[in-house]
Amino acid sequence: MRLRPIVLRRRSIRKSRTAWQPDQKFGTSATQSSIHGKAPDSVSVDSDQVARLASKPLHSLTLADLVQHGRPPLSADTLFSSANFSLSLIPIRLAHRIQALRNLPFIVVSNPQISRIYNTYVHSLSTLLPYQERSITDLEDEIQFTDVMADLVQTHANTIPILARGFLECRKYINPADVTRFLDEHLRARIGTRLIAEQHIALHMSSQPHRGSDARYQQSEVSSHIGVIDTALRPADIVRDCESFVSEICELKYGVRPTVVINGQPDIKLAHIPTHLEYVLTELLKNAFRATVESGKEREPIEVTIAPSPDALPTSCDQDFDHHHAPSGLSSSSKFRESAPLTSTIPGVTIRIRDRGGGISPEVLPNVWAYSFTTFGDEEARDLSNGNTDALNTISGAGGDSSSLAGLGYGLPLGRAYAEHFGGSIAVQSLWGWGTDVYLKLKGLGKM
Repeated sequence: MRLRPIVLRRRSIRKSRTAWQPDQKFGTSATQSSIHGKAPDSVSVDSDQVARLASKPLHSLTLADLVQHGRPPLSADTLFSSANFSLSLIPIRLAHRIQALRNLPFIVVSNPQISRIYNTYVHSLSTLLPYQERSITDLEDEIQFTDVMADLVQTHANTIPILARGFLECRKYINPADVTRFLDEHLRARIGTRLIAEQHIALHMSSQPHRGSDARYQQSEVSSHIGVIDTALRPADIVRDCESFVSEICELKYGVRPTVVINGQPDIKLAHIPTHLEYVLTELLKNAFRATVESGKEREPIEVTIAPSPDALPTSCDQDFDHHHAPSGLSSSSKFRESAPLTSTIPGVTIRIRDRGGGISPEVLPNVWAYSFTTFGDEEARDLSNGNTDALNTISGAGGDSSSLAGLGYGLPLGRAYAEHFGGSIAVQSLWGWGTDVYLKLKGLGKM
């Protein structure tokens, strides 16, 4: 049996920063219509099926879950186990999101952008429901299931800016606090769902057990990757990659680029997801570069310090956001469902990004983690809809950025969601009139 190639192009600084190439042909017609700006056709999914799946608790996803099947290439049986693990989680996650969208006010769900997202989730669930009736036990089913996973990743690739613009258009009909609560839950759940799908696709592509002993497909050396996880990730390498990308943006906009100095322990390694760290560091460096240049301090270097955390303790790694079971009195950004800690000690890494950009004003500082578009006025919203990426007057999302989220105030909140997904955190210390220190703490898996 020949395996049909499945090409998944993730956002990567070191490869390509666009999700899909114009000439790439892949996926169903629904996927293609989503890529080209139309929502998938409305698919009928029985409400009882959605309610049944949504009633099941969300699994607390950890890095240990993602590496449990071992290093590729995987045997056929292990690959089937990975597929069935993904199948046991993703339909439940999709059903929870469909239910949450249904619970929004009708006038909000009726918005074309929000409705488009709803139809996308229903379509994805409909493609997985046929597999709910059986386990994946042969290569043909596994190949078809991986095809469905790739379709899901493609279809949902552009959902965040669509969702953001939908809520921007509906800001008069829904409380900003409710928008923030919904987006926190939705975006964090989306990170986990995509990660489950991408992990199985990556394991599939690096295993392909049907090829047997064909020497052409034997790995010449042991890779540090287990799917999308790099078990020997050097944060210093990611910092340099992000610096190169952000420097180009900065020079294009301002005509100058500050330098970045890395100190501390740049050779330290941990097990983590490179694309997640890329996103977070890109957002933090964008802010540091912008503040440095706009304050006239472009000759002052941005200092990045990398150090192991001294208190490497077991930690709870669930980031399936749950507002209903959270202790009362916590802010919406702190309401997480607790999960069992990992059984081994988790070494941590702290990355400090220090700039001399004048700091963050006391008026702006409390709002740097908010989805700032909820405070837009009518004129600002019209400017944004006309392509003015400077409509948001906060430190998040520098104008001139090629990101489709530029100007929507999503950069820092989403960056924090990525950082916190496996027990990390981001903290900001601002010295107004001088500069800003940002502390990014990461948790890994220990020695693999």
